[in-house]
Amino acid sequence: MLIDTHCHLDFPDFDAERDEIIERARQAGVTQMVTISTRVKRFETILAIAEKYENVFCSVGTHPHNADEELDITAADLVRLSAHPKVVAIGEAGLDYFYDNAPREAQAEGLRRHIEAARETGLPLVIHSRSADEDMAAILTEEAGKGAFPFLLHCFSSGADLARIGVDLGGYVSFSGILTFPKSQELRDIAETIPRDRLIVETDAPYLAPKPFRGKRNEPAYVAHTADVLAESIGVTKGEIAEITTENALRIFSKMPRL
Repeated sequence: MLIDTHCHLDFPDFDAERDEIIERARQAGVTQMVTISTRVKRFETILAIAEKYENVFCSVGTHPHNADEELDITAADLVRLSAHPKVVAIGEAGLDYFYDNAPREAQAEGLRRHIEAARETGLPLVIHSRSADEDMAAILTEEAGKGAFPFLLHCFSSGADLARIGVDLGGYVSFSGILTFPKSQELRDIAETIPRDRLIVETDAPYLAPKPFRGKRNEPAYVAHTADVLAESIGVTKGEIAEITTENALRIFSKMPRL
């Protein structure tokens, strides 16, 4: 049993065969999926997908690429929308200095609003961080000083220092198909340092398909391949990594029922 803690089932890549994709995930042992919001203004579309499928849940939030488009969305708005039974997380929000699609000030402001919502609701904040380790560590440390909030570092591809700080602040670390890439040995070494009770897996589908599907469209069923590499990286069996990551996912996504 595995849980894909981060995919984007609302993206056009899946429109033609969403039913089949979710069935393939089930056949691969992926019992639950969390489809992640990138724009609050598209929340109704995401929520409709989560409502259609018993084993699909969702988040509510604004991706840092879109931060400047949704500065009218308040923490109170996020809290209100998250009350729906199918909403199990806040985000994804964060900092992306690789693309810099939105002004950095807008990204930081959006991130802090999402942190406020996560703190108030107790729902985990799904954090996107790319090429922004220093600023991300500073914001997380500062905000944790105002009061604890649950969070996970999604699609982790940052340095060891951010992983350590995240774990020290109570966060979880989520690995995607990047972990399986030949040039990702440093990332596999970092995975080995993460406490086993803080490890989770995801696809970030339709992006970042793991080996042997690299270069193709990703889908939730493929999370099993990332889990296999994570198991090898930390020295456990495939069965053990399934149990570890599933229990961790259900712990942090505490609103999501065990199916």
